[in-house]
Amino acid sequence: MGKKGDLSDFERGMVVGARRAGLSISKTADLLGFSRTTISRVYREWSEKEKISSERQLCGRKCLVDVRGQRRMGRLVRDDRKATVTQITTRYNQGMQNTISERTTRRTLKQMGYSSRRPHRVPLLSAKNRKQRLQFAQAHQNWTIEDWKNVAWSDESRFLLRHSDGRVRIWRKEHESMDPSCLVSMVQAGGGGGGVMVWGIFSWHTLGPLVPIEHHLNATAYLSIVADHVHPFMTTVYPSSDGYFQQDNAPCHKAQIISDWFLEHDNEFTLLRWPPQSPDLNPIEHLWDMVEREILIMDVQPTNLQQLRDAIMSIWTKISEECFQHLVESMPRRIKAVLKAKGGPTRY
Repeated sequence: MGKKGDLSDFERGMVVGARRAGLSISKTADLLGFSRTTISRVYREWSEKEKISSERQLCGRKCLVDVRGQRRMGRLVRDDRKATVTQITTRYNQGMQNTISERTTRRTLKQMGYSSRRPHRVPLLSAKNRKQRLQFAQAHQNWTIEDWKNVAWSDESRFLLRHSDGRVRIWRKEHESMDPSCLVSMVQAGGGGGGVMVWGIFSWHTLGPLVPIEHHLNATAYLSIVADHVHPFMTTVYPSSDGYFQQDNAPCHKAQIISDWFLEHDNEFTLLRWPPQSPDLNPIEHLWDMVEREILIMDVQPTNLQQLRDAIMSIWTKISEECFQHLVESMPRRIKAVLKAKGGPTRY
């Protein structure tokens, strides 16, 4: 049976063209696969009204949110990216004669290109931070992957027994991922709060030790880590003294006794000058995220700190070489992203 429904403009044009070429209604129907009734109607509409396009899309219930209403809804979203559908609907209906439902709000937002997404977490940056990040990127923009293989990356991280990250969601369009209103600022974690804190190190060549930190990490405790773990790691992995050790700018890292220790060993490896508030540049952050995800999908969740510590240590040892090498190989892209952002936050 031939097609009886509404035809596209192209299909209507084929019908008119076939009939004008001299084909009968039956032959046109056989050729194009439409019903004879449809062929007759389309050609008659063209002959009498020169109609070649369908007007069926004009049928149906009038949209409750017109162009002006979409502009209003867009302003509500931009004013509060974290607003729920219920909140947006309530605010939209205030002072409106024709109110809408939450279902209409959700459908309208989708038509406008908005979707509910997790915001990118970026470092909280001052103008001075941005300048120093940009200077670091400029100084290392010509470093190759081979150069980055000489860097050992380190950091501390805290894992909570009962994970709660306040799963914030925002409304944004596809191209707005790095819009300032669509970002969530963060600061690098200190040593307070409950849970298990660990320090780790890795390079392109090998995954280093993961060290549990029993109490608050102060300069004295960090000096023990540097002497007991950083030193043997650097001298073993980089015996030619061509290695760089990376650490962030946490207060305990900048203590005088730490600076003095690195100065005493500067003939064995180089301390990489690191820009402030730059976790997006440190590939070890991705390893922390991976450990966190693995904990969350465990069949049996840790119920005490010892179980959590054991889980963290076990997951760390199972990180594949391919995984951490891929992270080091991403460094040229990270540098390029900071340059493009002129020292601002990046997706990493």
